[in-house]
Amino acid sequence: MRYWTRYSLLLLLIFTKPAAGNAQQQAYPLSLDELFRLGTENSLRLQASRMQEAIAGEEEKTARTLQLPDISVGATTGYIGQSTIFRQGLSKPTHPDMPDWSHNYNVEVAQPLYQGGKIRNTIRRATLQRQVASLSTAGDQADVKLSLLRQYMDLFALYKETEVLARNIEESDRRLADIRRMWKEGIVTRNDEIRSELQLTNDQLALREANDNISIVSQQLDIVLGLDESLLIRPDTTLLAASTSLSSCEAYIQQAYSNYPGLQIARYNTRLAENDIRLSRADYLPSLSIHAGNTLSRPLTSTMEDMFANNWNVALSLSYNLSSLYRNKHKMQEARQYVSLRHNAEEQMMQQIRVNVRTAYIRHQEAIDRVKALTLSVSQAEENYRIVNNRYLNQLSILTDLLDASSVRLNAELQLTTAQSEAVYTYYQLMHACGNL
Repeated sequence: MRYWTRYSLLLLLIFTKPAAGNAQQQAYPLSLDELFRLGTENSLRLQASRMQEAIAGEEEKTARTLQLPDISVGATTGYIGQSTIFRQGLSKPTHPDMPDWSHNYNVEVAQPLYQGGKIRNTIRRATLQRQVASLSTAGDQADVKLSLLRQYMDLFALYKETEVLARNIEESDRRLADIRRMWKEGIVTRNDEIRSELQLTNDQLALREANDNISIVSQQLDIVLGLDESLLIRPDTTLLAASTSLSSCEAYIQQAYSNYPGLQIARYNTRLAENDIRLSRADYLPSLSIHAGNTLSRPLTSTMEDMFANNWNVALSLSYNLSSLYRNKHKMQEARQYVSLRHNAEEQMMQQIRVNVRTAYIRHQEAIDRVKALTLSVSQAEENYRIVNNRYLNQLSILTDLLDASSVRLNAELQLTTAQSEAVYTYYQLMHACGNL
């Protein structure tokens, strides 16, 4: 008896130590809205997406500069070698006087007037790419939120598990005290006491594991959310009580057709391919631009006198690339094939959306039904445990029946907790599939 008493005290010290360690950590209540806010602000993946979006924005601004004139300024200076003039065939060479240095300063401006729509469609392409980058960021943000929610609901389930296990341990302690009293009175055998102590040990081990898992998941979320790693996150317990009304599956599919970032990206890619056709067609058209320039130079090119001369000019330039008539033909066919390919990808995405939304819809309904069924199971398991416990205390059943009833009740409560968190998660999975997360 003394051995088992010392053994129980040792187990109590061992298994309550992690709980004390958790108690030393500062609790940090975290709502779902704050989870999403901190997650999107501190996610490295989203930071990379925002960088890509910023790069696409700069590329659009660069494309718009094609509408502006090209301006160049130049200056040239150099040594002029002595020229030789032959007055009669290659005989009688003379060396006229001329300056030794030349200077040339010029300013030129070229403004494109018409290039077959190439500039306009280049800008349009850059704009579409920026919009695709923005949609990619929105899609990544939804993925990050869903990933954070998975850990958040796992943490919620772990807290509920510790509550259930703590209550079960408390009842096991009371049961063990009753069994020891009954053993002293000779009502039960020593085997009942040993089995009760083993059951208590298993519950304490499970409680420690749950507490350790809480610390691990909390640290993971702390790092992702940019919080102090020592904080022990506590999820919002009112989340399960929030009621959500479901629309029809077809209504969610229509929402996904309008909001899902992946489908919108596919549509923009189709528009990009159509824009590439217009860019290829622009090669068949002529280019028109206006040029203006001013040049200040010395010496005079006609007489080589050491004097400055200033000249300016304005001109229209019209050009047409005849080689485009045979070189651009296959490029146009390639662009048309890309449009067909993008339309095909868009249709595939719509098919996949129907599958994903319907799957998420069914899984959420299944999760709701599981919560209802397990709620009834918990009540039944609780009643069964109460009956078996009373029968055991009256020596109408054996300890095995009582431990089995306790195990059934514990499993039913843990399954209900898991089902409740899964119901919340499947709802947000449905919102993610619809593009509403």
